[in-house]
Amino acid sequence: MAELSSEPVELFVSSAQAGLRLDQFLAQSFPEYSRVLLRKAINAAAARVDGQRTKAAHHLKAGDRVTIALPELPRPRPQAENIPLRILYEDEHLVFIDKPPGMVVHPAKGHWNGTLASALAFHFEQLSQVGGPTRPGIVHRLDRDTSGVMVVAKTDRAHTALARQFEDRTIEKEYFAIVAGEPDRDRDRINLSIGVHPYQREKMAVRREGPGARPAESFYEVLERFPGFAAVRIVPKTGRTHQIRVHLSSIGCAVLCDAQYSGRNRMTRGELTGDVSDQTVALARQALHARRLALRHPISGERLEIEAPLPDDLQAVLVLLGQHRAKTASVRK
Repeated sequence: MAELSSEPVELFVSSAQAGLRLDQFLAQSFPEYSRVLLRKAINAAAARVDGQRTKAAHHLKAGDRVTIALPELPRPRPQAENIPLRILYEDEHLVFIDKPPGMVVHPAKGHWNGTLASALAFHFEQLSQVGGPTRPGIVHRLDRDTSGVMVVAKTDRAHTALARQFEDRTIEKEYFAIVAGEPDRDRDRINLSIGVHPYQREKMAVRREGPGARPAESFYEVLERFPGFAAVRIVPKTGRTHQIRVHLSSIGCAVLCDAQYSGRNRMTRGELTGDVSDQTVALARQALHARRLALRHPISGERLEIEAPLPDDLQAVLVLLGQHRAKTASVRK
């Protein structure tokens, strides 16, 4: 069901409209909407007659008061936008791109422009249509503020084969993260089920039981330690929503600047280096990067292993943390 408008529209049935079915009446009143979409709204109790829920086939009388919360009209396919893309690998079947942070993958409420889908529509003449008109070529996704490598399908055949690899969990995904806090172990496996947060529906949470809990497994390895922070490599075995972010938060090491799971959406240079006087913002997005994607080519079967280099903003944070570590070590001597 599409998103509903916030304010219901109120209409009154005239004598000339008496006898019409509710869906016919609404289709006449709102010609920009298909009757199918209006029926869905009626079935979802978004339309009422004299305050009462009723069916699409309900025959109206003169003077009836009809209210409806109109659904948002379906959006057309993404409009092509000349947004630069960093291409890591390309052939006639697929393309690997390095998604920048801050880019939404496909159109959604509040994000109709500036998406990866719009950029793909501009740069490529052919994209798969398996994902529907709003997601041409999109096989999988990354969170808006996560950067890194993504694979895009140019043909439906390639899309179907890639989707099967994701479903069968044969694709290797490796992420890089900077976390607040230092893991107790140098490497470990996190086996904790994940489901929708019981009170905040936009978040996920570790859920050990309940119908919404789904098994989730991640392996992490500490690459470098800093005072109060760490750089980690993390390999998710499953692909649950927000899995890496939830799992790292569960061990007390939330991804740096992850607003949903760390409560912070930015860090200053001073907070990273111990110089409280330096309030310059050093990072304003979650420090999570999809570093490597390894899979079988959907047509040839050849193994492809594509890496996206660490972005400048995360490299800059590592430099600051390294400087602070060196300074701390020298003071201790």
